[in-house]
Amino acid sequence: MSAISRLAIGALALSFALPAAAQTKIDFFFPVPVEGKLAREMTRLVKSYNDSQKEVEVTAVYTGGYDDTKLKAQAAAKAGKPPAVVLMSANFNVDLKLSGDIGSLEPMLKADGKTRDDFLADFWPALHANAVVDGELYAVPFHNSTPLLYYNVEHFKEAGLDPSKPPRTWAELADTAKKLTKRDGDKVERHGFMMPAGYDYLGWLMEALSMSNGGRYFNEEYGGEVYYDQPSMLGAARFVEDLIFKHKVMPQGVVEAGGVSTQFFAGKASMVLLSTGSLSFIRENMKAPYDVAFVPKNVRNAVPIGGASLVMFNGQSEESKKAGWKFITWLSSSETLGGWSRFTGYFAPRKSSYDAAVMKEFIAKNPDAKVALDQLPFAKPWFATYQTVAVRKALEDEIQAVMNGKKKPDQAVKDAQKKADELMRPYVEQTSLKLP
Repeated sequence: MSAISRLAIGALALSFALPAAAQTKIDFFFPVPVEGKLAREMTRLVKSYNDSQKEVEVTAVYTGGYDDTKLKAQAAAKAGKPPAVVLMSANFNVDLKLSGDIGSLEPMLKADGKTRDDFLADFWPALHANAVVDGELYAVPFHNSTPLLYYNVEHFKEAGLDPSKPPRTWAELADTAKKLTKRDGDKVERHGFMMPAGYDYLGWLMEALSMSNGGRYFNEEYGGEVYYDQPSMLGAARFVEDLIFKHKVMPQGVVEAGGVSTQFFAGKASMVLLSTGSLSFIRENMKAPYDVAFVPKNVRNAVPIGGASLVMFNGQSEESKKAGWKFITWLSSSETLGGWSRFTGYFAPRKSSYDAAVMKEFIAKNPDAKVALDQLPFAKPWFATYQTVAVRKALEDEIQAVMNGKKKPDQAVKDAQKKADELMRPYVEQTSLKLP
């Protein structure tokens, strides 16, 4: 036997002796019910990733809404089984960092030879504040939104209104809604305007209204300050009250987002405030012609960013961290984000996603998708504080009381501020400078 033959046989024997590299298995928590098209599309994406390489195997775990996902991820981490990657509501990052649940992504950036500024350069500037906490990257934007005004084109024409000129101000919104509202005696057959008032959504929309009234909703640099009792929020609360009880163009009480979109589809609501993330859903289900526009302003154009970002929970092995970051890098690529945007209606957080020919073709075919991008220069950070959910709910409870006719706006914003301050007190006391 020749030396070459012996070497070949030896190499072959060695290849059988060496075990294949172990695959790192990780969990990915995704905030959506297990049924529905988003879950199916994410299942397809995860399978595509798993099939594309052999080092990492991702299991998608569908965890319900944003608030549910936060609780389930924290519970899993407490039980010693932290998910490697979580698509988390972008405004939870401050709270999760303060509680020690999520880790900085700076070590992964350093290992890739990138700086934070280099990494974020391709992401829309409005998204940076909700990705960075205390000067470090803690989250990678995945899908993002702003509120938009959706309106029924046929209703505008029927009321003698020009659908190419949607309301731009609060005054115009109220006036337009009056003309669009249809009544049969005291019974309202069609409301001129509706907005979701369930938890999470209501806080986001009140942030939009207070900012478009010239105010700040919270201190973007500090997790212990909100401005619920300021004139800008009081004006927003009074505007909502007037739409219901003075102008009678919006129904009294709390209507969830699903109810608002159902009324819009059925022609029972002419204008609605909903997320950019609803675009695909409305595009597929709205039978009548519709269009979208900026959120109407009172003092200035301003909207909050919404959506979710990819975070990594603490308590993982180094192998799990590396695998999680590998998956995040793939999931947040320009191509993947562009495809997800086209599928869902959320805008893609990377600017380069819009350079692709397929995206340019999509925007040309669906100009409603461009409105959110045009509104981005006026976008502000999403509400993020210590105890974000509870502090947000402090305001939402009070605004719901206003919408039910049980409390006046002046008292509601004062009570909301008092409750929020109580909830944030531990953080405020911890960060207060105590001189000897």
